[in-house]
Amino acid sequence: MSSSATPVSATHPATAPQDLFPRTPNLADPDTDHLRATLRQYFLSTFDRYESLFQCLANDEAYYVKAIALRHPLIFYFGHTATFFVNKLLLTRLIDQRLDHRLESVFAVGVDEMSWDDLDDAHYEWPTVAEVRAYRDRVRTLVCDLIDHAPLKSPIDWQNPWWAIIMGIEHERIHLETSSVLIRQHALKYVRPVDAWAPRTDTREDAPENTPLRVPGGTVTLGKSFSDPQYGWDNEYGRHSARIESFLASKYLVSNQEFLAFVEAGGYRNHHNWTEEGRQWLDFSHAEHPTFWVKKTQGWSLRLMTHEVPMPWAWPVEVNYLEAKAFCNWKASETGEPVRLPTEDEWYRLYDAAGLKDPSDAPCAANLHLDHGASSCPVDIYAQGDWFDVVGNVWQWTETPTYPFDGFDVHPIYDDFTTPTFDGRHNLMKGGSWIACGNEAVRASRYAFRRHFFQHAGFRYVISHAPAEAPAAYYETDKLMSEYAEFHYGDTYFDVPNFPQTLAKLGVQAMGERPRRRALDLGCASGRATFELARAFEHVTGVDFSARFINQGVHLVQTGHLRYTLTDEGQLVSYKSRSLAELDLKDAATRVEFFQGDACNLKPQFTGYDLVLAANLIDRLYDPARFLDQIHERIVAGGLLMIASPYTWLEEHTPRDAWIGGFKKDAENYTTLDGLKAHLGAHFRLISEPTDIPFVIRETRHKFQHTLSELTIWERLE
Repeated sequence: MSSSATPVSATHPATAPQDLFPRTPNLADPDTDHLRATLRQYFLSTFDRYESLFQCLANDEAYYVKAIALRHPLIFYFGHTATFFVNKLLLTRLIDQRLDHRLESVFAVGVDEMSWDDLDDAHYEWPTVAEVRAYRDRVRTLVCDLIDHAPLKSPIDWQNPWWAIIMGIEHERIHLETSSVLIRQHALKYVRPVDAWAPRTDTREDAPENTPLRVPGGTVTLGKSFSDPQYGWDNEYGRHSARIESFLASKYLVSNQEFLAFVEAGGYRNHHNWTEEGRQWLDFSHAEHPTFWVKKTQGWSLRLMTHEVPMPWAWPVEVNYLEAKAFCNWKASETGEPVRLPTEDEWYRLYDAAGLKDPSDAPCAANLHLDHGASSCPVDIYAQGDWFDVVGNVWQWTETPTYPFDGFDVHPIYDDFTTPTFDGRHNLMKGGSWIACGNEAVRASRYAFRRHFFQHAGFRYVISHAPAEAPAAYYETDKLMSEYAEFHYGDTYFDVPNFPQTLAKLGVQAMGERPRRRALDLGCASGRATFELARAFEHVTGVDFSARFINQGVHLVQTGHLRYTLTDEGQLVSYKSRSLAELDLKDAATRVEFFQGDACNLKPQFTGYDLVLAANLIDRLYDPARFLDQIHERIVAGGLLMIASPYTWLEEHTPRDAWIGGFKKDAENYTTLDGLKAHLGAHFRLISEPTDIPFVIRETRHKFQHTLSELTIWERLE
C-alpha cells in the first residue's frame, strides 16, 4: 500500500514552505532557539489565519447576529480564542495578571451546546469589533514576548508551563474550523468572498460509482504516551487495542449524487430508517434534505462559506450523524446487506490498511490542512491505498460515542476539554476536513460532536456483520470526581453530617425572615448544596470553575441519577449510584441551574442574590482579595454571604503574596479571619461568631480526610 498520501511529520516544521500552513511541531526539539522560532511561526501563522477568516464577514452587524440558535454570535468566537491564551497562561503562571477582566469573563465559556453554556444574549453586552481587534493585538504581543523571552526547557510536555501556549494555538486551530462552519451557516447578506478563502473549482457533474472494498482484519493499537513529542489533547493519551475482523469499506466517501437517491426515495419523509433521536431532530428541524443543499427552481445548489454554487454532485455530502445513520439504514434495507457507519476502531484499521502517516512539510496528497483550497473537492481525486479520502475532504462520522482510554487523565489547566463529552451523546469523527490542521490532521486526534451538529463532515459506510458496540455505560471513574460525588451525595462516615447539606440548612436558618428568592452556590463542586438550597429558595445557581464538577450536577438534573466508582483498595473498586428521588431532591431540581465560571471574574448576570454561599473556596482562588472586594456587587442589601473554609493556603492554588491570612504581619499573627474582616468590613457586618463545621472525605475504604471548615456569615450593608 502507498504511504505517500500524508507523509510522516518532519522534525522542524519551521522550515516548511511559506505557502503551507505550518504543521503541529516537534516539542522535543533540543535546540531551544530553533524551538522558539518554530513556535513563534506556529503561533503567528495561526493567529493571523484565524483573523483572516473573519474578513469573510460582510460588516460589523454580521458579528452580532447568530448564525444558528445553538451557538453564540461570531463576536464571541473572535474574542474567545484570544482570551483562552490569557486564562490558561494565568493557570500555569507564565503571566500573573489579566489584560482585560471584562473581556476575559465574557469570552471565557460557551462553545458547545452544554447545559451550563449560557447562550442567552440578554446576559451579554458584547464589546465592539474594534475593541476585540485591539484586545487580540495585545494578546499577540503578550504571547510573542513569552515565546521570545520566557525560560524554556525542552521537551515541552504537558507538565511544562509552555504547554499552555501550544494548547492555545491548537485550540485556535479548532475554532478556525468551527468558525468557518458558522460563517457557512450565516445568511448570505452577512458574508463576502475573500481571495484567501476561495473554494475549489473542480465541480464536475458526475460522481464515481461507489463500491465496497475488503479491509483485511488486524489489530489496532491506539493511545499516546506522555513522552510523545507532539501536542495532544487529553483523550488521546492512554491505551486501547482491539482485534478487528475483516470488513468492507466504501471506496469513496458518500457523494452528493449518491445521497440524492436517499433524498429522492423520501428518506427525510419516511421516518422508519431514522433512530428515535433522529426522528426527534427531524420533528424539530423540519429538514427535507442536507442543510447545505439549496433547492431552486433550476435545480440544486450547494452553500459554501461565502456563496452558493450549482450542486457539485461529485463532492462529498455533508450531513450530521443522524442523517448519515438514516442513509445507512436505508441502504441496508435496499440491499439486504449489513450497511452501517464504521466504528472508530474500524476507521483506524482502514487508515493502517491504506498505509497512511501524518502530514509532513510537503503538500498533502489529501484535501487536508488548507493545502489545496477552502472547500471540498470530488471524492475521487486523492487516492490513499485502494481507497480515496481516508483522510481529508470532510470529516467522517463513526458509530462510536467518545470515551476515555485506559490510563486517561485530564490536564490540570483544561479539565473540561473532553470530560463533558463522555455522555454517550457525542460521536467521534475521523479523518479531518479540508480545513483540519495541526493536531486535527494527525492520526492520534479524537474529536467528537453532538450527533445533530454540523461540521464539514460526511461519511463513508462499511458492510459488516460485526456489531458496532458502543463503549460500556460510563461510570465516573476519575478519583477526585468520584470522591466528591460520594462527599456530596453518598454515605456519611463517623457520624459526621453531610457537609453541603449542613451548610445549606444553616444558610436557610440564617436567612430568618429575609426574602428567599435567589441564591448563588459559588464553588458548588458537585452541586449538593445547590439542590439543598433549592428546597427553600425560588431559584438557585451553582457556579464552579471546573466543568467536571458541573457535569455531575447537570447530569443529575437531566437524568436524576449519578453513578460513580469508589476505590476500596489498590485496583479494587465498588460501584455506587445515587438518585435525586432517594435524597428527596427531585422537586428541587426544577429550581436549579449550573454554570461554569471563575469566582474571581464572574460574568455580569450573576447578581441580585439574597444569599451567596462560598464553601471551601477562598483558599483555592488565585486572587481571593479580588473576590472578597467585589462580592458585595452580587448580593442585595440585607442579603447574606456565607464563607466556609479550612484556610488551607497552598501556593499551588494561590500565590503566596495573594494569601489574605495565615502569615505574620507586623510581627503578629494575621489570620484568615482577620483578612476577611479587612476585605469585607466596608460592605458587610459579621452577624454570628465563627463556627467550625466538620466534614469527611472518603479516599479508600480505610482512609478518610477529617477536616474542620470555619463558617462565617456576613450581612450585606445598605
